[in-house]
Amino acid sequence: MSCTKIMEKVYENYGEEPHGVPLLTQIQVGLHLLFCPDCAQEIERFEVCKDIMSRDFLPSSPGFEDTVMAMIATGSGVTEYDAGEECASDETAHAEIPGLLSTRGWVIAGLIMFVSLASAFFGLEFNKIALAAGMSFMIPLGITIGIVLTVYGALFIGSHLKELTERFGL
Repeated sequence: MSCTKIMEKVYENYGEEPHGVPLLTQIQVGLHLLFCPDCAQEIERFEVCKDIMSRDFLPSSPGFEDTVMAMIATGSGVTEYDAGEECASDETAHAEIPGLLSTRGWVIAGLIMFVSLASAFFGLEFNKIALAAGMSFMIPLGITIGIVLTVYGALFIGSHLKELTERFGL
């Protein structure tokens, strides 16, 4: 019997108890494993992975449910709140959401964007395009740069409104 058919039989019977697998299948797989070291190694890897996944992959967390229920009962967890409400503690008020840019990251990204947009006028290709298109080319380009910087500034201010009001006392 070929290696692929033996491996299919092994995978078909995954999760079943040994006495639930037909005797003929057990004998066929056993004999094949005696003469095929590649399949024996593959099944050994499969068994190791099965053991890791069943025991060590997601370790149990004793008392986790009790801890969560106690936090819910006392209300001491991080909660969502509306923009008009104050947060229960200063620690959660200044906590940053993972994956978002910090204030410094926003400022650095804004400066890089501003410098790259402003330096577009100094390129050699820009002069060729500006000469070919004339001064009418400058108006849409200026409007585009203005819109990009305005939208970026609005997003920055909107996402950091609470920090900015606290910092400038508004």
